Amino acid sequence: MNIKPLLIAGLLISHFAIAEEAQVTNPVTENGVVKVEWQEPENYRDIKSSNELQSRFENRFFETMTKNINKKAEKTLKPNQKLVMQVSDVDLAGDMRPTFGATTGDLRVVKELYPPRITFTYQILEGEQVIMAGDEKLTDMGFMQRLNRVNERPFQAETTMIDNWLTRTIAPQLNQAASN
Repeated sequence: MNIKPLLIAGLLISHFAIAEEAQVTNPVTENGVVKVEWQEPENYRDIKSSNELQSRFENRFFETMTKNINKKAEKTLKPNQKLVMQVSDVDLAGDMRPTFGATTGDLRVVKELYPPRITFTYQILEGEQVIMAGDEKLTDMGFMQRLNRVNERPFQAETTMIDNWLTRTIAPQLNQAASN
């Protein structure tokens, strides 16, 4: 048996896998009036999956968060405005704990001690013009009081934190700018 073709095939496959991984270093998701660049997610404080493939979990998180942010942003922004975000860190609500073989994956323990956090820069564009920009480091220390156990959606704590930021920070500034 000739091993040389197998080695070459293996090298080619690993090369393409590495090249594919390098291409998705900073995934970008877009939905409606929201565009989010997820900068170096491998360095995020906590975006760990408990029971699914990590890359699938991250993609699901990115898509779900962008869709959820868009729902609130469409109500907050004026026509012809867009929210562009560059997320540099995420710490999901809860903390991952090993189960030491009791289950196939780790377990996310959600307590007040482990609030959701997100760090990002943002721009509000009107057409092509930047009308507002800033840096944010959000933490929701009271997230446990707002979680609805009956109708809990994926990433509810993180979505609520961004929704509150849009309502309390962005909407008043947009209204003030419109009245000037």
